Amino acid sequence: MLRHSGGGLAGQSLPTKEGSELDLHLSLERSVATGTWTERTAPGGYYHGAAYHGTIQLVVDPMGRTMAGKWLGFSKDFKVDSGPWTLTRVEDSTGKRTQQRYHFKL
Repeated sequence: MLRHSGGGLAGQSLPTKEGSELDLHLSLERSVATGTWTERTAPGGYYHGAAYHGTIQLVVDPMGRTMAGKWLGFSKDFKVDSGPWTLTRVEDSTGKRTQQRYHFKL
């Protein structure tokens, strides 16, 4: 769920079934979103509760329904890595009822 915060966008995922969480902080300049991400992995999962962070840059499509780009960060072996990242708007509402519909679907 992304929401306007100060001069940009901020978002936090609902926790997954395993307990991982993701935070995004983006600033928007025309159709480019640039920012940082932090992932706290599930304590009982493969990464044993490790926290990872990095940068992200996304291009917003003209209709404002998706953002696509790349992330940059470090791996479990402390090597810099990157990959594709896409965010798709599935709902305009961020209310409690909407959150409950998507809870645990990650």
